Amino acid sequence: MRKTTQLKRLIADTELLVMPGAYDALSAKLAEEAGFRAIQASGANIVLCHYGVPDYSLVSAREMAEQTGRIARAVDVPVMGDADTGFGNAVNAYLAVREFERAGAAGINIEDQVIPKRCGHLEGKTLIDFDEAVAKIEAAAEARDDKDFVINARTDALSVAGMDEVVRRGNAFLKAGATMVFVEGADSVEAIETAVKAIDGPVAVNMVEGGKTPKGLTFARLQAIGVARVSLPSTAMQAIVQALRTVFARVREADGVEGYEELLCGFGVAQRLLGLSEIQALETRYMARLAGGAA
Repeated sequence: MRKTTQLKRLIADTELLVMPGAYDALSAKLAEEAGFRAIQASGANIVLCHYGVPDYSLVSAREMAEQTGRIARAVDVPVMGDADTGFGNAVNAYLAVREFERAGAAGINIEDQVIPKRCGHLEGKTLIDFDEAVAKIEAAAEARDDKDFVINARTDALSVAGMDEVVRRGNAFLKAGATMVFVEGADSVEAIETAVKAIDGPVAVNMVEGGKTPKGLTFARLQAIGVARVSLPSTAMQAIVQALRTVFARVREADGVEGYEELLCGFGVAQRLLGLSEIQALETRYMARLAGGAA
């Protein structure tokens, strides 16, 4: 089954689809190892970890698609890319879909903020005009070679214009060809419930530690409400920042490479996770034969 079809079916399934955010091949491998059925390539974290800059529309469509492709090729589960605002107007959005499809993504997020956009859990966002937003989704949907390629149409209208505009835009996005509507910055259970009831198709949200996510919200509650998909865009990035700060501080204290073993995975674990045994098997198959012939 194509990964696009697999992702579309997971979204339509009655079980909530939980998608952790990955920023590189290794973090994606670890999410897959943990048993997640799909992965979100987190645009904010890709920008932060690979380019060392804030999520402020500083990376091009081609660069983001290339990074997403590396993540998608590293795992067997479907990966959704982050197309930001479509990287420009509706024509740019059309071309961005082509880039992400060629890279191997199973779908993309595309949002209705002005450029430069900002994190959905921050204040100060500005929306593009309704008709322009719908045109972007229409262009993205029509650009697909694979009609199962998922268009996750994100709206940031909740904190800017209120729930009525969320519903208006969400339903218009679905009519324009979106697969799912991503209600960004949902700050209450009531808002999520209203969106799910009023939007005529699958609804996605995200959960951000320290962001606007309601306290005590669980995956079970989201499933009971009827949410189709939840992403965890910030979890891996926050974890790695904390882990590296901790271990680097211990290294400075240790005067060597001993005394902080409990903070490390162990030599060779990452190599094995990324396929060292397969490479060694190929060496045995091909290189040993050559060595035997030389003898």
